[in-house]
Amino acid sequence: MTEQQDDTGDMGPSRRSFMALTALAAAVPTLMGGATAAEAASSGSDRSGSDRSGSELKAGAGKAVFTPSAAILPLDKFTSVHDDLHARVLLLESAGRRIALVVLDLTSVSAEAIGLIRTAVTGATGVTAADIMVTVTHCFSAPHVAASTSSASAAAYVRNIVAAAKSAAEDAANGLRSARIGYGEGRADVNVNRNVSTADGWWLGVNEQLPSDKGVYVARVDDLDGNPLALLTNYNVQSCVMQDSVMADGNLPITADLAGAAVAHVEEAYPDAVGFWLVGACGDQFPGLRAKRYTIDKDGHWTYGVDLKDAGFALLETQGERIGNEIVRVSETITRYASGSRAPVRLVTDSVTTTQITGPGASAPVKTATFSPGDSAEVPLWVFRVGDIAFAGVSPELSTSTARAIREASPFTGTFVMSMFEGGAKNMPDRWNYEHFTYEALDGFYIEGTAEKVAARIERTVKSLKSLK
Repeated sequence: MTEQQDDTGDMGPSRRSFMALTALAAAVPTLMGGATAAEAASSGSDRSGSDRSGSELKAGAGKAVFTPSAAILPLDKFTSVHDDLHARVLLLESAGRRIALVVLDLTSVSAEAIGLIRTAVTGATGVTAADIMVTVTHCFSAPHVAASTSSASAAAYVRNIVAAAKSAAEDAANGLRSARIGYGEGRADVNVNRNVSTADGWWLGVNEQLPSDKGVYVARVDDLDGNPLALLTNYNVQSCVMQDSVMADGNLPITADLAGAAVAHVEEAYPDAVGFWLVGACGDQFPGLRAKRYTIDKDGHWTYGVDLKDAGFALLETQGERIGNEIVRVSETITRYASGSRAPVRLVTDSVTTTQITGPGASAPVKTATFSPGDSAEVPLWVFRVGDIAFAGVSPELSTSTARAIREASPFTGTFVMSMFEGGAKNMPDRWNYEHFTYEALDGFYIEGTAEKVAARIERTVKSLKSLK
């Protein structure tokens, strides 16, 4: 049974994924037909198959490499490989029904690739396409995924990604076992607000006076003997330490960047577990230290181009280790777990109707801007529950204030708030960003007020899931 909530709001539908907006818009109705969350609550059942009979929680996880080979480089201007890109799959089962979460080390991913990934994961696990969630780490040092018809290299890259997702899903299915889940929180001072006031208007840089949520939110999935199967981390930052940084030899290297470095540290600590990076509010958050950075002088003039080149990887490893250490520390403090009937698995898909806008674009700072309303579209939402942990995901890049509002309103012990689901989409600015004409606003595609509307819808959905036993 599909859970869906109806929308009667006054803003029309919104924009979608990085590539193939039209294809994703066509897919949304498929993801969303059926009963409402309220109807599911009254009937005691829902799409993900949990019921009130005390079903056992099962979990499995897998990962596989999809790094482009030397034979297809250069690709999207990348000419070498520093470290591998991975597909990771988490499989959860309750009452004989399964959901799957696919996480890819990419900036974004095309609708074409998502469709192929869903087909492959369904074949490997039996999970229906509507119960497979696909997201990315928002890593800026991986080639974008172009249409497979655009070139032989692009086609090979798509095949690599799909094959890795299938392999990871097979490992997750083969490793499926009785499980328990626990939650903990920590803090890492790695992210920073990137909105900076310049002589020409608000632009990109480092601003420690504006909000950043430093929270490190961790879910640990163990088997019933206490062996870690998966570590899920939610942190608010773009993985862009090495973005645009060209090495001394002229190469532009592929790397899983900050997310990859943090997860690698976790997987080194727990060799038999798979680490999952679930990017949070990334619309206004940079790593504090970047290889190629923006600088602002005393008169407010900005430049972009100071490049540490190869030395930038020291910044990457240091910050990745810093977050990774905190994930492991938090993991080791988790003592309360839920399993069996105390860890129901439920999934709700929904959408919010809004209006797409056209603005001046984010090529340079401005002090004023005009945004013209355009077509309507849907902002799709995914909200799932495992025990007393809620996970809320959307396609657009969220701002700190939006993610914070969702988390603070949640009745669950732990709440993950995630950007970049369904391949990712451009920014969904809050009102402050629109008022200040920030990069996030100039790069956004949603009419003002959409972020607040989405937060309110997720809040209602999360609360409805809490009522389901």
